[in-house]
Parts: sequence; C-alpha cells; structure tokens
Amino acid sequence: MPELPEVETTRRGLAPHMQGQRIEAVIVRNRALRWPIPRDLAKQVCGRTVRAVERRGKYLLIDCGAGWMILHLGMSGSLRVVPKKTPAGKHDHVDLVLGSGMVARLTDPRRFGALLWQAGDPLLHPLLAQLAPEPLGAEFDAAWLHARTRGRRAAIKAVVMDSHVVVGVGNIYASEALFRAGIHPSLAAGRVSLLRCHKLVAAIRETLAAAIEAGGSTLRDYVGTEGNPGYFQHTHFVYGRQGEPCRVCGTTIKALRQAQRSTFFCPVCQRR
Repeated sequence: MPELPEVETTRRGLAPHMQGQRIEAVIVRNRALRWPIPRDLAKQVCGRTVRAVERRGKYLLIDCGAGWMILHLGMSGSLRVVPKKTPAGKHDHVDLVLGSGMVARLTDPRRFGALLWQAGDPLLHPLLAQLAPEPLGAEFDAAWLHARTRGRRAAIKAVVMDSHVVVGVGNIYASEALFRAGIHPSLAAGRVSLLRCHKLVAAIRETLAAAIEAGGSTLRDYVGTEGNPGYFQHTHFVYGRQGEPCRVCGTTIKALRQAQRSTFFCPVCQRR
C-alpha cells in the first residue's frame, strides 16, 4: 500500500501540473472503487480552478474552491499526469482533464482506492476528522507518543501504525523506523520509555524524510506522477530483507508475523 512518502511524492509531482489549472472535464470509467465515486463529481468540479494540492496522512486533497476532492491510492493505486491523448488502460478509472491539455489519471488495479468530494473544510470529512498528528509536524513529539503508549500492551509496531497515534506510518516505514531507533517491534508499547520515544520519533522523521527524498518505495505497483518507481527500497535496513545480513552488524535479518503483516528486524540491533 502506498504510505506517506509515496503519497507525498505524488502530491509534489501533481502540484506543478494542477495548481492554477482549470478542470475541463471528468471522465469516470469505473465508479466502483472502495467507495463509489460521487455521480455528481463532474458537476461539482468542472469549470473550477485548482487552488492547491495538499496531503493529510495518506490522503491527497485537491482544493477546488467551493470544495475538495479527497483521494486515497488504496493498495495499488497511482495518480499520474499524462497527455490528454494517451490511451486509457484497463485499470485507468478516472481522468481529470486539465486546461493545459494534460490529464491527472487515477489508476487502481485492485480498486481499493477512493475519490470523494467534500464541500467546505476537508478536515471535517469522517475519514479525516479523527486523524492523529502528522509525523513530520511539531505536534508529533516524544511527549505525545509517550502519553499515548502508557498502559498499552500492544506491540510498539502496531501502535505507531495506528492513525489515532500518528498518521501515515505504514508497515514498511514502521519496520524501518524501529530499526533506526533500536527498538524490537514486539516490545509492548507501554514499556517504551520517554527516552526511547525521543529516539523513535526522530527515527520516524528521518525514515520518512529519506523515503520522500528517494521518491518512496516501489515493491509492486507504485509509480509517481511521471510513471517512475520509487527507489527507497534499495536502502531498506530490514524491510523485505529476511535472511540477508544486517547492514550495521551483519546478523541475519529475521521476520515475524504481526496482525497478519510481515515484520522484519535485526535481533542484535533491536532490543526489547
């Protein structure tokens, strides 16, 4: 699933193409995404000028003045900018036709993504209203994380993936950040000290910033707005590296299952 770095990379790629552009048409080939695309979407957005392209957690927010389009890339989605005459493929479900002659094209093979409309403030939408702080923002700090882990028996990896604790830290980057912080992914969240919360917050920020710089991670389907893959997977410390030597100490990277998700860790560098 595209995580925060992939969504932020997409946002940065979209913004120069969309901001200030008039939406000339909306072409919907398949409404049956995770939630049905609103039937009046074209009526709401056609003729409007895009004011901004923003992000909240893993959601893209497109400001159309009177309201916002809210997009989620789901498990396998991407939003690419292509010339208007580019033929649509089997999984190209929506085109936003821009005045420039370019098209923002939503591709989603598994159809777990979403394209919704919110009149007024997008942060009041039920999908966004209860989200925790952004991991790269000032509100997310060691004190916040420490307070929200007290008494928690759940594994620390599961807690940092909880969007009510911090947004956008999915499976890949949770594993990578815990390695950088030297924390075993199975450690009960309530046992993580304030000092280690400082290390983990810093590690989350460092990991996400490095991933954004590399254009995200491409494991299967993800590509950016120009159709290019991300490259952060080539520098993963642990994710997807089971059986390979740790880049720091040389110990064999191990894997375990947590909540039906694969977790990767170094048994020497990461302590309980």
